[in-house]
Amino acid sequence: MQFSILNYGYGPVHMSSLISPARGQRGEEVLNRLRDMAIFYEFKPGERLSESELALRLGVSRTPVREALTVLAHEGFLEASSRGYIRRRLDVKEMKDLYELRLGVERDCCRYAVQRAQPEQIAELEAFLEHSRGVALDTSASALVELDEGFHTRLAGMSGNDELLRLMHRINQRIRFMRWISMNPQAREATQAQHQALLDALKARDAERMDALITDHISLRQDQIVSAVTKGLAHIFL
Repeated sequence: MQFSILNYGYGPVHMSSLISPARGQRGEEVLNRLRDMAIFYEFKPGERLSESELALRLGVSRTPVREALTVLAHEGFLEASSRGYIRRRLDVKEMKDLYELRLGVERDCCRYAVQRAQPEQIAELEAFLEHSRGVALDTSASALVELDEGFHTRLAGMSGNDELLRLMHRINQRIRFMRWISMNPQAREATQAQHQALLDALKARDAERMDALITDHISLRQDQIVSAVTKGLAHIFL
């Protein structure tokens, strides 16, 4: 069975409505490429972005680049300035705020999932977790982050609330670098155990247990934010 965080049976989640229909697939490709560059800080914190330079780099006109930068500003990756856009800085408070938001969203997702998850969805999540456990430890950090996101996205999908799912997707994008910089074998082993406990509580339809587990799981990540930001900045400016 093939798994992907972007293909989990709950429909696409994106901001393509801000991309002109005339741009079509090409505009989406430019947006996705620039978003990845922003997520992984190929743009340095505080760096001013040049539409013309990015268009030349990607081999496209300035129009899809301009539209993509507008979307990325809406998504929180960029800040508007008098001369265009700059990459937002990697900020401890911002990351803490995002993890607090994530906690609130995921607690709601778990609460609704206990009530609404279908047996086939739970079975698919169990299969996904088994697949994830079998992935080699020397797998790339990006692939391991995708598996981590995949578990939480599937859980959010079981809430049956499309707006929660969209918000979860947006949060995942904003914190993906933090997940990536913090990924290591020890953290992955602990995460797998916590995911299994969440799955067991979901199968038992134990809302109180799920709430306690997801709170501990995400609060633990908050405790690591300062060190992760420090590590991330060191990596970015190497």
